[in-house]
Amino acid sequence: MAFEGWNDAGEAASGAAQALIDHLDLVEIGAVDPELYYDYQFTRPTVAMGDDGVRRLTWPGARLLGPSGLGTSDDGVTGPGADQVHVLIGAEPARTWKGFASEIIDGALAAGVEVVIFLGAMLADAPHTRPLSVFVSSDNGEVRDELGIDRPSYEGPVGILSVLSDAAERAGIPTLSLWASVPHYVHNSPSPKAVLALLSKLEDITGLSVPRGSLESDAAAWEAGVDALAADDEDMAAYIEQLEQARDTVDSPEASGEAIAQEFEKYLRRRGDGRGDPRGEEPWRPRD
Repeated sequence: MAFEGWNDAGEAASGAAQALIDHLDLVEIGAVDPELYYDYQFTRPTVAMGDDGVRRLTWPGARLLGPSGLGTSDDGVTGPGADQVHVLIGAEPARTWKGFASEIIDGALAAGVEVVIFLGAMLADAPHTRPLSVFVSSDNGEVRDELGIDRPSYEGPVGILSVLSDAAERAGIPTLSLWASVPHYVHNSPSPKAVLALLSKLEDITGLSVPRGSLESDAAAWEAGVDALAADDEDMAAYIEQLEQARDTVDSPEASGEAIAQEFEKYLRRRGDGRGDPRGEEPWRPRD
């Protein structure tokens, strides 16, 4: 599951979900009524010209896609269970979250979903020149034991992913969450490097193999573009150098798991107070 909006810095989560959709043989098996859950002044419908020259509206919403039963193409997702993967993608709803979560989880149960993986992305003090971290956690004890991951300890404001995770666990569906860190100083553009990071972690956990398409070349071009911006801005370049030094310290053999966990908590709290809002309404700036 992935949602655009607060949970989707750099469009990384929705980008990873779309990559799965692009390479899986899926059909829509369910969709919510947008009138019930969306504020169109906040998440507006869009209009686009079709191949037939007719303009059509697309309304915000969320849809569940499942296997068509026709098999995958030669360049599709492969690995154990690849023919059973479902993908839910949409915009974060504006209201009636409890009802929304109930409808989504009912759809998952009806489709026979056995585990839910939530994809998210957050703005963080992460240098674009280093591998982008993906944090994995679960509220489910059996999942934590099997994967050797931690229970989330964050307390504060949450997005729809946390609401859905709670609803899924209450319904007996195990869950885990993957969150990619996206450099906050390049929040205005999609981050294919973060999409790649999420897909790689998803592959590690599930055993699936997801075709990359143009993502690797897109990620290289994205990094080169940020390099060019920093080359013209001394303050930005100096700030990135500070982030690189901090990241290299965390990645050093001396860094403890506790230190890394503390950094993750800082990222989440910054999101909660608005300074890391993935909607990208703040310009980049060095922090004191």
